[in-house]
Amino acid sequence: MMSTSENHRPASEVDVLIVGAGPTGLGAAKRLNQLGSQSWLVADSFETPGGLASTDVTKQGFLFDVGGHVIFSHYLYFDEVLDEALPQADDWRHHQRVSYVRSCQTWVPYPYQNNISMLPKEEQVVALSGMVDAYVASKIGAGKPKNFDEWIVRNMGEGIANLFMRPYNFKVWAVPTTMMQCEWLGERVAAPDLKLSLGNVIHSKVAGNWGPNATFRFPAKDGTGGIWKAVAKTLPQDRIHTSTTITRIDTARQQAHTSDGSVVTYKSLLSTMPVDKLVGLLDPPRPDLVARAKNLFFSKTHVIGVGIRGERPASIGDKCWLYFPEDDAPFYRATIFSNYAEANVPAQAVKIPTLHRADGSPSTGTDEGGPYWSLMFEVAESSHKPVNSETLVQETLKGAISTALLQPSDEIVSIYYRSFEYGYPTPTLERNAQLDVLLPALKELNIWSRGRFGSWKYEVANQDHSFMIGVEAVDNILIGAPEMTLENPNWVNSRQNKERSLGRAGLASSGKKSSAVSARS
Repeated sequence: MMSTSENHRPASEVDVLIVGAGPTGLGAAKRLNQLGSQSWLVADSFETPGGLASTDVTKQGFLFDVGGHVIFSHYLYFDEVLDEALPQADDWRHHQRVSYVRSCQTWVPYPYQNNISMLPKEEQVVALSGMVDAYVASKIGAGKPKNFDEWIVRNMGEGIANLFMRPYNFKVWAVPTTMMQCEWLGERVAAPDLKLSLGNVIHSKVAGNWGPNATFRFPAKDGTGGIWKAVAKTLPQDRIHTSTTITRIDTARQQAHTSDGSVVTYKSLLSTMPVDKLVGLLDPPRPDLVARAKNLFFSKTHVIGVGIRGERPASIGDKCWLYFPEDDAPFYRATIFSNYAEANVPAQAVKIPTLHRADGSPSTGTDEGGPYWSLMFEVAESSHKPVNSETLVQETLKGAISTALLQPSDEIVSIYYRSFEYGYPTPTLERNAQLDVLLPALKELNIWSRGRFGSWKYEVANQDHSFMIGVEAVDNILIGAPEMTLENPNWVNSRQNKERSLGRAGLASSGKKSSAVSARS
């Protein structure tokens, strides 16, 4: 940790200064260390590594991630780094995704658009009618969809749009789908198969699992944050400076000024802070970049965790996470967090007093033991979708009862609540035009702005993407290698990327034509 002394400290010099110790920053540090660089430094404002992929623990002993995180991967290098950090078989729990959408008072398996057979008959007709209209229109349709809403209607029809896609995506993104582009979609949204849906409706069948996270793994202890703490421990500890905030960046001298009064001179700066915050720290000021960054949109995320005493209900079973498009609950997603790992809740022998019942009524019971289980909820907020933080926990519990996740009499023994100003980087219609100016302009100043909010691309903002964006940024800094994850999201998401390996420092051929470098990842 950097000293917090107000005394002036000698300025340090590094080839690469990394701002942020989340997945992107640690990916960059891991690559530099692997390549034998002795001249790099990580500075992070938090007390521990992990960034937005960290985990909190309530005083009662319940673990909650700061949002919904699971591990699935498109990259060999990423997998090898995690296996090095947590090498034992019992370090991990492996899961098949069991996910549902709460719609029309029933549970519809995910993806919703492929399982309308589970809806009530009237809604099945509405959904199928829209799908048929969309299919017919697609045969005579012209041009590319202008926005996400148009993509939804063209691919799924008005029925599914109104039943699920529009209300759910508004709850997630906190903006109307008409304000969003559709280039980010890639593998994240399943286009329905009309023939499959018709067959499933006739035979009352359910479609199988779909998507890159159909299987995933999760750490056996310490939550998602434990992964990144373990990765950080594989690096030289004297080069990771926590509780250190960058307060000014002198771009002429290439110096970063920190909250403890120290100054770090760099040749290249890799920043993972939100790019709109970054451009405000530049000295001399760049009002042109600040104005550009103001056109980027993001949502705030509220995370509410609930610890419950009692056996996990049979209706919950082995479900992983659940989606909620309707307005009977404030949350868009609920995760049965206790299903991910046993250590996410206290042991059964631990005695914890009941705070209150799920409906808010008091409990007269004394300290008792378990078993325990837990739910984690996520709520989005923006100027288009305000949230009352003072009543949000109570509204969440009420929503959990109305959606059959909780019974009114359930004993609540722990409550977790935390909000994050930067939750989702929204792929608005204006986003790309801003990034096409911001990122190259910063690179001209020897600043690589990368990561979930550094490069502002949700389509490559999962943990594996974020980590590899840091790795690839280092290769770009050192040898000019293309940053394929940042520049070609659909390409990296369509394949297993094996060009980089922890066992070799170089890059293997990807089969893509390139005379400048030997590989792309």
